[in-house]
Amino acid sequence: MHDPSVAFLFPGQGSQRPGMLGDLPASCATRTVTEEASAVLGGLTGLDTAEALTATRNCQLALLICGVAAARHLAEEHGVVPGVVAGHSVGAFAAAVTAGVLTVAEAVAAVAKRAEAMSAASAGDVWGMAPTTGIGRRRADEVITAAAVPAGTLWVANINAADQIVFAGTRDALERAREAARRCGARRFEMLDIAVASHGPLQENTATRLAAHLAGIPRRRQTAAYLTNAGGRRIIDDPDAVLRDLAVSVARPVQWYDIATVLPEFGVRTAVEMPPGHVLTHLLSGVPVRALSVDDAGYESVGAIG
Repeated sequence: MHDPSVAFLFPGQGSQRPGMLGDLPASCATRTVTEEASAVLGGLTGLDTAEALTATRNCQLALLICGVAAARHLAEEHGVVPGVVAGHSVGAFAAAVTAGVLTVAEAVAAVAKRAEAMSAASAGDVWGMAPTTGIGRRRADEVITAAAVPAGTLWVANINAADQIVFAGTRDALERAREAARRCGARRFEMLDIAVASHGPLQENTATRLAAHLAGIPRRRQTAAYLTNAGGRRIIDDPDAVLRDLAVSVARPVQWYDIATVLPEFGVRTAVEMPPGHVLTHLLSGVPVRALSVDDAGYESVGAIG
């Protein structure tokens, strides 16, 4: 039975680690998920090696499979079934599977297309992303203005917390933003070692292609509330709205701070982050919910909340 006081959170790129699929518990639930994914991809061998995870496609697929398998294990082996789900960026696809909107096979096919389109849009090794702490959304807009770069070369990609923003754009524009951010009071501005720039105008074509692909997905009854990447809006029983969010959000900023702050308003008392990592758990600091990650607490401890 779905527990409306429990939310499952699914991380996005940046949380991956080598061997994360091998770290999944050996259970019927996880085996079923990996077999369904393998049938689409023609095998999972080597998908989560350190070298493989440098590719956007492999990274996003591994995160999807890991998140869905962990959630399925908690539900089937421990009886912990969430009433609310949310995913950061590509994590939203694992959330949609857990909410019954997508099958594993459908999500794998969609994420593969998404990653390939994102990489194609970011071709040329001139794009990147940079997490920044110490400034909020208003200051972030000031940074973009102060950087004085051409339109479409710099944007806010993620609003993760009140003082944590991720910028995306060309590397030249990000370097200009680094100096502007320091002048605006940023404590840290870190250029990530990735060649993709997401959640902005560069990915409009990706969003269009993804929407066309998802239009062919059969509509099913939604089994858990889904929180949108674009604004933290709660979708209770509208699979069309979930699929729209999955498509458009690749070209819109991830509003994770909004998601975090509305959790208690929707009756969530416990938020559990699926593996890998604990980034989303840390972002819940100051939010009045019990936050724990599977990687830190372990499946048995998380299972005890059921």
